[in-house]
Amino acid sequence: MSIWQKPISVAILNGIHDNTAVRALGIEFLAVGDDSITARVPVDSRTRQPYGLLHGGVSVVLAETLGSCGAAYSSPEGHRAVGLDINANHIKGATSGWVTGIARPVHIGRTTQVWQIDMKNDAGELTCVSRITMAVLAPRG
Repeated sequence: MSIWQKPISVAILNGIHDNTAVRALGIEFLAVGDDSITARVPVDSRTRQPYGLLHGGVSVVLAETLGSCGAAYSSPEGHRAVGLDINANHIKGATSGWVTGIARPVHIGRTTQVWQIDMKNDAGELTCVSRITMAVLAPRG
């Protein structure tokens, strides 16, 4: 059974990120499942740190993007989802190719949500794990 409470698709997710950090970093949404969203980020000159590795902050941007979209689209119409806390554990560096993240909910509540984001390199090796807590805000007025 799908968790989505608003229309969602890869095209919608890619479309809402024009003129944002997501687009500037080359992040691409790849799939929407019944309870997951998948996106990837290139490891290139836009996203590497001076040692040639994917910048840890870019992994966090990917994680926050995925978790925020998950929370926004699984919240009731008119509600907004905003980040409260995010953490990331960097497991293995990536120097080229793509890092792909998949977000799945740990908890979907009335006022908070928690999402787990696992990121892997092209070889399928875990590069980073992240967890984001989102506040779900009811419509004003």
